[in-house]
Amino acid sequence: MKYLIVGASSGLGKELAKKFAEENNDLVIVSRDERDLNAIKSDLETKHKVKIDVLPLDFSSINEINDKLLSKNNLLSNLAGVMFPIGMMFDDDNSNLNTESISRLINANYVSIAYTIQKIKKILIKKENTSIIGFGSVSGFLGRDINVTYAGAKRGLESFFESMAFDDDLKKANIQFYTLGYLATNLSFGKELILPKASVKKLSNIVFKNRKVKFKKTYYPMYWMVVNLILKIIPFSILRKLKFK
Repeated sequence: MKYLIVGASSGLGKELAKKFAEENNDLVIVSRDERDLNAIKSDLETKHKVKIDVLPLDFSSINEINDKLLSKNNLLSNLAGVMFPIGMMFDDDNSNLNTESISRLINANYVSIAYTIQKIKKILIKKENTSIIGFGSVSGFLGRDINVTYAGAKRGLESFFESMAFDDDLKKANIQFYTLGYLATNLSFGKELILPKASVKKLSNIVFKNRKVKFKKTYYPMYWMVVNLILKIIPFSILRKLKFK
């Protein structure tokens, strides 16, 4: 089996690469950082005797996706699944963010994912039980004063994955979407968070176990489902006074 992982150089993406390679799956790993990708390739090929193909590209650029990913028919053939554990964030992402940065964030966190899936749909439906797995964020629960564009893109991505479940062309595919809380990765080191950080290793095991479930939309950790329900019933006048990281 072969899986495409976009955003594989660190955090959850790196952990997913480890887990799927450990289970004897070949991989196509995508990220901007070629050096990190090559290190992952060397490590996993040595340990697990699988084939790892590296594709360094900026996933916020449709042109790079076309030139460096979608043109590689030999790499994309016979895919058993695609995963998008990608999340681009800018420190100055507020309601005053410039247009160029807004475009990059929306592309990386939503548009490029939808575009790639649509472009390789014919490849994905050649096999039954193909997995299409997306990852959102609890930051998309409600409006905020930081990570504004990122949160909006993740909320849109969730709707897109729900809509794919209604797509007759994908009725034989396994579509899953995970809304993620705080994870214990390099991106969260040193940050003061209101709730505990969860294990990415445990999450990668859950994703692998559920990869052939027909449709699954869930939260990780699960208590974020309760948090979401509570936020929906709190008056907006109170929510405006809260600060969400």
